Amino acid sequence: MSITSMHDGRVVLHQKDCRDVLRGLADNSIDSVVTDPPYALVSIQKRFGKPGSAPAKDVYGRGAAGFMGKQWDTGEVAFSEEFWAEVLRVLKPGGHVVAFSGTRTYHRMAVAIEDAGFEIRDQLGWVYGSGFPKSHNQHGDWEGWGTALKPAWEPIALARKPLTGTVAANLAEWGVGAINVDGCRVETDEKLGGGAYAAQSSGRAESSAWKDGSGFENGAAGDFQQPTGRWPANILHDGSDEVLAAFPDAPGQQRAVGPEHGEKESRGIYGGFGTRDHFAPRIELDKSAARFFYCAKASRADRDAGLDHLPKKAGGMVSNTSGQHMTRRDEGYKPEPRANTHPTVKPTTLMQWLCRLITPPGGIILDPFMGSGSTGKAAVLEGFQFIGCEREDEYMPIATARIAWAIGANSKDDDPAAVPANDNRPADLFSEAA
Repeated sequence: MSITSMHDGRVVLHQKDCRDVLRGLADNSIDSVVTDPPYALVSIQKRFGKPGSAPAKDVYGRGAAGFMGKQWDTGEVAFSEEFWAEVLRVLKPGGHVVAFSGTRTYHRMAVAIEDAGFEIRDQLGWVYGSGFPKSHNQHGDWEGWGTALKPAWEPIALARKPLTGTVAANLAEWGVGAINVDGCRVETDEKLGGGAYAAQSSGRAESSAWKDGSGFENGAAGDFQQPTGRWPANILHDGSDEVLAAFPDAPGQQRAVGPEHGEKESRGIYGGFGTRDHFAPRIELDKSAARFFYCAKASRADRDAGLDHLPKKAGGMVSNTSGQHMTRRDEGYKPEPRANTHPTVKPTTLMQWLCRLITPPGGIILDPFMGSGSTGKAAVLEGFQFIGCEREDEYMPIATARIAWAIGANSKDDDPAAVPANDNRPADLFSEAA
């Protein structure tokens, strides 16, 4: 077991069981947790035994190999209330957790997080078009029947340690408790008006600054503050044609509205809303998926940056995106050797967006399940501090090298934004060099 300190102590990597590392961290010392735990994708029979069999002694432990036969794909940590209670202890009050999981086992992780004392704030969806089903197709009279759907999304838990007082008071004392709305807006060339994007009729403009504790800044009546982009949503996607095609066309507001239409009577309990403000038509020419954050799947350049000195081995996955589907297994197919052999590498730009969403400037991010280091790489590129834990000997050198590459990339300029996330830039995102 070893500890590696990098980047003048701003990055600390532990090759050790994360439960042991957590015990050594101080109370209220971590700003955020961004992690991709094992999904424990073993069959129900392997977990609990066939009907009538003796009770399983190792339900989610290392004795029941999970995804792609990996001994680390277990749930004895990520599904443990005791583990998340330790995470709760080291997080600052109001600190957030972002944790990926699989569609079949998400509930076990989410319940453990909640039972440990966290507030479940939301569930994000990471949607992609590159999954392959692991289906046992039937023949004969049952031709056309199978056993699995095509995996196309992964759930992500967004949870928060309870606040001390109000959001404003918690921010003042601990520097955490809110999410970075403006820093994670979805880029658009449109003029955004109306709804969640415009100043209210009272003159209050929406902001993520929480200057008066209400979530709004005060402005002169009639003022309008043009947002920098669309409000971030709880859907994220890979921008693939398949995903875009799954969303309907969204023409938006198709005619002008204004005071000439008179007052709008309320059907609720709040009384009349008064005359309408004037808004010109807003026509959206793209699919509605353009409203959501997207980045390309993990490219070869993303996976292997900084790994030139490592040997190439067979491993990883063809689709590079999900942790819950199997590699395509065409007859005679052999995976191309690669330096990064981890089978569930997440795209760096996706991890940058998630780190930025819940971490204050310069904050400390903890990843108990570091894997090949995607969260650490993203944290460095965003200018955050990072603590990572990885138990497996195979992946520690990969994670260390990828994060060292990110440190070198960011050291080219004193500005942490010198290597920005490729947020919503299709020309960059879909090239192999992205």
